[in-house]
Amino acid sequence: MKTIDKIPVSKISRATKLVSTGAKVGVNYLKYYGDKITKDETIAKENLNKNNAEDIYDSLKQLKGSALKVAQMLSMEKSILPQAYVEKFSLAQFSVPPLSAPLVKKTFKKYFGKLPNYIFDSFNLNSVNAASIGQVHLAEKDGKKLAVKIQYPGVAESISTDLALVKPIAIKMFNIKGKDSDKYFKEVENKLIEETNYVLEVAQSKAIAKACKHIPNLKFPEYYEDLSSERIITMDWMEGEHLSEFTAHNTNQELANQLGQALWDFYMYQMHMLKKVHADPHPGNFLVSNQGELIALDFGCMKAVPEDFYIPYFELAKKESLQDKALFTEKMFELEILRKEDSKEELEFFSAMFHELLSLFTKPFHVKTFDFSDAEFFNAISEMGQRYSKNTELKKMNGNRGSKHFIYINRTFFGLYNLMFDLKAQNIKINNFKKL
Repeated sequence: MKTIDKIPVSKISRATKLVSTGAKVGVNYLKYYGDKITKDETIAKENLNKNNAEDIYDSLKQLKGSALKVAQMLSMEKSILPQAYVEKFSLAQFSVPPLSAPLVKKTFKKYFGKLPNYIFDSFNLNSVNAASIGQVHLAEKDGKKLAVKIQYPGVAESISTDLALVKPIAIKMFNIKGKDSDKYFKEVENKLIEETNYVLEVAQSKAIAKACKHIPNLKFPEYYEDLSSERIITMDWMEGEHLSEFTAHNTNQELANQLGQALWDFYMYQMHMLKKVHADPHPGNFLVSNQGELIALDFGCMKAVPEDFYIPYFELAKKESLQDKALFTEKMFELEILRKEDSKEELEFFSAMFHELLSLFTKPFHVKTFDFSDAEFFNAISEMGQRYSKNTELKKMNGNRGSKHFIYINRTFFGLYNLMFDLKAQNIKINNFKKL
């Protein structure tokens, strides 16, 4: 794969890159209008989505940082984005052009005052894995194989600029209006800033590994503070296959169930016992070992779950809450889904909409064991998402709904559900975490 020698870091250079991409998208639309005349409408639309997804991703992978991270986040929204975008943006999870060797050396010189070959017994300047915020290199020291994650230059400094550039797109995509919309973007900005703080990530990684080490079939690398800095992390090299690669060929249902239970227990234990959760559940953050264990990586994005959100959130997931209209309405107000200033039309519409969404999405919590290989369940979620994304009545209303905590908690559950479905995990014990 071709390496990158330079990343645009100034506000002007990054904005210029996106403007040029916008011009390409404009050309794609001109082709689309021509194709509509000579080709089938469906084929013309598919070509438009494919061309736009490719041009946008090619731009973001050169910018890296939070712009690419947003693409990664959107790739998990399978019910919102067209398939062409999901497929292209999902590459941001663990397959983007890496930094060149000279840029890697320069980064080490800046943060350690010396080149990597003076720190490690051996260091491969070619990365083995490149994602949105950093890339990973293989190193050795004292006979131990190590993974060294290096953050891309300028990523931390460009977060606010990047979000300002993508904000208009997000507002349009999710129909966000109103003076309170900034709280959602501030939540994303704060989390992205945390993700660029590698000292914090090492501390979070060690804390989660210690708290969850008792969960069966779940493993974590060891982290080395003396070989880490604010922009570089050194940890154990973990042998394994990315979860997405494993699920593409696995035919062992017993192993899928074992991994699925470990994954589910890991998230439920964090959510309910620690009240802090790994809010970046995509396949690039998990490996499957040769021993059939799940290896959890990358704890840069951790979301604290405050009590005043946790209680109504999980009360609303109970079947009895969904069946009690007064209680349901009360929790909807507590979670800021319904607002005092809402019109009668808005109250009725969003009450009905969220009742339908929650009745479906919380099904796993209404049973003792759940089959996450059930295609009907996931098709119903996808169909509902597509239906509401095209709802003309919804587009007229303010989509600015819910507590700011929904952004990462919902992202966590959507990501977790998708991973469980990819595994085709069956007979998962929903409350097994309570026995651990």
